[in-house]
Amino acid sequence: MKTSSSPPRSSRVTRRGFLKSSSAASAAFLLGAPALLRGQGLNEKLNIAIIGAGGRGAANTESVSSENIVALCDVDEGRLENAGKKYPMARKYADFRKLFDNANGIDAVVVSTAEHTHAFATLPALQMGKHVYCEKPLTHGIWEARIIAEAAKQAKVATQMGTQIHATENYHRVVELIQTGAIGPVREAHVWVSRAWGLQTPEEAKTHGDIVSVQDRPKEATPVPAGLHWDLFVGPAPERPFHEVYWPGPKWYRWWDFGSGTMSDLGSHFIDLPFWALKLRHPLTIEAKGPPPHPELAPASMSATYEYGARGGMPPVKLTWYQGTEKPPHYLEKKIPQWGSAILFVGDKGMLLSDYGKHLLLPEADFKDFKRPDPFIPRSSGHHAQWIEACKTGKPTGSNFDYAGALTEANHLGNVAYRIGKKIEWDPVNLKARNAPEADRLIRKEYRKGWQLLRSV
Repeated sequence: MKTSSSPPRSSRVTRRGFLKSSSAASAAFLLGAPALLRGQGLNEKLNIAIIGAGGRGAANTESVSSENIVALCDVDEGRLENAGKKYPMARKYADFRKLFDNANGIDAVVVSTAEHTHAFATLPALQMGKHVYCEKPLTHGIWEARIIAEAAKQAKVATQMGTQIHATENYHRVVELIQTGAIGPVREAHVWVSRAWGLQTPEEAKTHGDIVSVQDRPKEATPVPAGLHWDLFVGPAPERPFHEVYWPGPKWYRWWDFGSGTMSDLGSHFIDLPFWALKLRHPLTIEAKGPPPHPELAPASMSATYEYGARGGMPPVKLTWYQGTEKPPHYLEKKIPQWGSAILFVGDKGMLLSDYGKHLLLPEADFKDFKRPDPFIPRSSGHHAQWIEACKTGKPTGSNFDYAGALTEANHLGNVAYRIGKKIEWDPVNLKARNAPEADRLIRKEYRKGWQLLRSV
């Protein structure tokens, strides 16, 4: 991809523009409003290109298969051929850059590649005016997330990040309860997941059984699997020989050069709920704790604490993330049900505990006669169906790239704070850690020669 030597107007964030967008972080702002494109009718089928056709991509393809699948792309020829059997009329590519060289007739793109290439597949699609669905996390880093959000705003197309749980009734009801004051003002929230993939201690490996047990980047190479275009998979990441510890997914997920570990992956799903319910946007500070950071591998266990200022009628709030063996004090002291992965809101008048599919108001006895608010979040037709409808009608999506971009930035900040070992004072206008210039290299990465994100003027 071509390079851009100076930041164009469309990619700059002014202080006035930032303050205006932050003050607009109401429920309507969070839901977003992708603009109409080409006046698609509900009965007309979209022409969709699939970038990343195997693994998670196969599930995403199936979920949009009511439309016309006109192009397929995957770095694994075996996965590409399997997808081609289901959609024999679709053009096939190993390199998504070549797909974009022949993008006429494509209305929308579904991106399900490894995390480190999300932005590289998403940005050109937006710049060409294509609707985009992208797996979570939206991007591999903070600067990329901001660039993608700005490009989506400029393109005025329908966008959706793959946080399927965002569209469920359980999440809807929790948001309504929090925003109508069921447990009073919320001043702290805790989010934890028990997944302990990454650089494990012997105890973690014994308990959690990660499928990859490595301590450093392998020096030797193993044979490249037949049909795998390894150089295309590596893409913008630093070059290295193939080794089976990276492939297939989700092995790459643990390596900083390809993924971001559990923080931004499951954080996209679990932190999504308090991010939405509490109308969060940009944290003031971020502090992380865990084992000594490794230069190559994400940690199995860690925690990160975010401090947010007041938002409208909501008070300042502290949000803490825990993964692996880390758990919040309420859990450790057995003051709440022992759910393996969950979200806990702590309010002045009670608590709310939720996971993907259920929630409780606590203490339960205090809410025995509680009258729930009437639902005000419209029932979703389904995460993928909502995106397809948005492509055709301009209706809003729940995880549009403005909302998803801010969520992705925040999640990545937890990893940045962990990796530099310092509490960050965050400047969201300039994408800078005010007190930690050493964070710059993690906020905006350098790419391998031949790979750059081209920003439109």
